[in-house]
Amino acid sequence: MDIQSILFHFLGGLGLFLFGIKSMSEGLQAVAGDRLRVILEKGTKTPLRGVLTGLIVTGLIQSSSGTTVLTVGLVNAGLLTLRQAIGIIMGANIGTTVTAYLIGFKLEDYALPIIALGVFILFFIKNKKLSYVGQVLLGFGLLFYGMSIMGDGLAPLKDSEYFISLMSSVDDNPLLGVLIGTVFTIVVQSSSATIGVLQELANQGVVTYQQAVPILFGDNIGTTITAILAGIGASVAARRAAGTHFLFNIIGTCIFLPLTMFGIFPLMVENVTNFIAFLIPGAGGGVWETLGIKMQIAQTHGIFNLTNTLIQLPFVGALAAIVTKFIPGDEEIVVDSAPKYLDRRFFSNPSIALANASREVMHMGKVAGQAVDNAKDYYFNRQSHNKQLVVQMESATDHLENQITDYVLKATSGKNLTNQQSDQRYRVLQVIGDMERVGDHSINLTELTDYALESKVKFSEDAQKDLLEMFEMVQHIYQSSLDALKNDDVALAKEVLEYDDLIDDLEAKLRDGHINRLNEGTCDGNYGAVFLNVISNLERIGDHSVNIAKYAMSEPKHK
Repeated sequence: MDIQSILFHFLGGLGLFLFGIKSMSEGLQAVAGDRLRVILEKGTKTPLRGVLTGLIVTGLIQSSSGTTVLTVGLVNAGLLTLRQAIGIIMGANIGTTVTAYLIGFKLEDYALPIIALGVFILFFIKNKKLSYVGQVLLGFGLLFYGMSIMGDGLAPLKDSEYFISLMSSVDDNPLLGVLIGTVFTIVVQSSSATIGVLQELANQGVVTYQQAVPILFGDNIGTTITAILAGIGASVAARRAAGTHFLFNIIGTCIFLPLTMFGIFPLMVENVTNFIAFLIPGAGGGVWETLGIKMQIAQTHGIFNLTNTLIQLPFVGALAAIVTKFIPGDEEIVVDSAPKYLDRRFFSNPSIALANASREVMHMGKVAGQAVDNAKDYYFNRQSHNKQLVVQMESATDHLENQITDYVLKATSGKNLTNQQSDQRYRVLQVIGDMERVGDHSINLTELTDYALESKVKFSEDAQKDLLEMFEMVQHIYQSSLDALKNDDVALAKEVLEYDDLIDDLEAKLRDGHINRLNEGTCDGNYGAVFLNVISNLERIGDHSVNIAKYAMSEPKHK
């Protein structure tokens, strides 16, 4: 087989393999839905629970990169702390070994019928959940079909003098193997894919087991680049979480590479495998040699990540301290986005459940108001922690909206509600939408501030005074709307409605003043878009405040 044929088979097979991994992972995530995020948020009270959570989630979605990127995002949003994230990342490293074990079972002969079944379900079954199952099966089949094609292309390499020489160099210098694995995984962006390629190379006799182990370590290091990329531009805590993933695998390689060079680690893997087999009734010991090279590599991958986690788990605090040292920055306040009052024990009592939901609404309203406060502080003071708080608070409002909605629907669906309870449910479900939008507009304000900074816009003193006046008025009207809602204060709600006209008038006044400053040349023309968009977002926050106040004085809906 010539070079062109080898490349075509390898690249085509790799493409099918990567598409299969992606399709399978996306299908599994679609089936799981938002529950993955909930599992990650709730399953991290201790580092050990975090490890188990990371393992389960990665096993479900078949992507350690997907789990770590999601974890970095949750840290960035303030929904997880760094210590919680470290546990999940450790578990994700164990969970990703599932793919290698699946490949070790040599299911290539069944790839085509699995693909056919997946396509049939995907195209001919209209049920959405089942269509996701079809997507998973299609991805699963493509994964193995891609492996088969890659195997055909890689087989001639065992007779290539250049490749034999390169792999022989790995025998003499295991660090070269680590480098090869790291670079290949960085390029491919999937440790599952590169380990699959490694298993197929070994299966074709191109790579020996001893040569494969250092490359395997490099694959584990290379996969951390995805989380590092996800951390770029994120909060300090999110960057530290991504850095921990890298540090965790580097430390593991530093521990196990010397043991591999002296043959200790491979011997340990063999003995552990034989011992596990001995414990299984009817299996007996001494199964290592009968596993086949693919499963041997999978077992090595699994034991490496499991042992590495057991070694480093007691030192979660130390890992956090190290990444904090290497990634400096002010400690950010993490917004507590967890519901405070949604006690699920009261699902059987709609009256108490709705009272709890109403209290949670006020908690959500307070968080949204703090987002506006920090957006204002960021605009005028340009302190990065204010921006990060806005990001966290906006994420918290999204999270609380979902939690409150789910709680209310589960507590009231199918129940014989009184008119008062129906009205309360209607008000709760409506008002949280306005509060969530207040959080969205706060994010918009921080983005406009960033744009002004990047564009080096010139701010006039008069414009700043105008915006400060509007910010303060909007803050006042929003807080008044919350007070009116909390106390069912109709008189205060009516005052808020009167403020609506004042804000509209102020917006018009500020627009006219801005046009005058542009005509006089006292304000930079580039500032126009920023100024007008800021007052537009503030006016919208005022509108949502009015909507909230209306619920305090609205007539019963009986819905």
